[in-house]
Amino acid sequence: MEIETGRGTAEATLDGPADPAFLLVLTHGSNGGVDAPDLLAVRDAALGAGGAVARVLQPFRRAGRRAPGPAEQQDAAWLEAVAAVRALYPPVPLVQGGRSNGARVACRTARAAGAAGVVALAFPLRPPGRPERSRVGELRAAGVEVLVVNGDRDPFGVPDAADAAAVVVLPGERHDLARDPATVGAAVLPWLRRWAAPALSG
Repeated sequence: MEIETGRGTAEATLDGPADPAFLLVLTHGSNGGVDAPDLLAVRDAALGAGGAVARVLQPFRRAGRRAPGPAEQQDAAWLEAVAAVRALYPPVPLVQGGRSNGARVACRTARAAGAAGVVALAFPLRPPGRPERSRVGELRAAGVEVLVVNGDRDPFGVPDAADAAAVVVLPGERHDLARDPATVGAAVLPWLRRWAAPALSG
């Protein structure tokens, strides 16, 4: 599915039922794509919980660029993409998320998108070797519950437990969370089931 935004064309890959319990919209890092192992593991967990999943390739990556550009422009394009995907589904809870830079976008835009929660994979707390440039403010300002899943060997650091609703630290994982993607999906699944519960009980 192609989505025209003010910053170019985005592309959404859709999986799951047309009448899901919730909608999960995921995106990639600044130098990755929507087929990253951790994103696929979270997609599978969401599908197993009765959700629909949209993996969004942002305009800058579809155009072949590695740099996302100014945060304000990236966030605006993301909100347009989320709105277009959301229009395809009934009014169910929206959860949005992503890995690395995509996790930052999901946190920054959560309230504007009307998200019920955020899945932040490999949240890049700070540039390697630059502890003074913490991005923890983006986590704390999300305005919704955020689940963080990071590896304990991530050179970008690991958020503290107090910085989000839940922080899961996976032993042996680095920033790509690719050593054992199944553990990433297992970490996210109980949290996603919370958003499915209202629909299932109704």
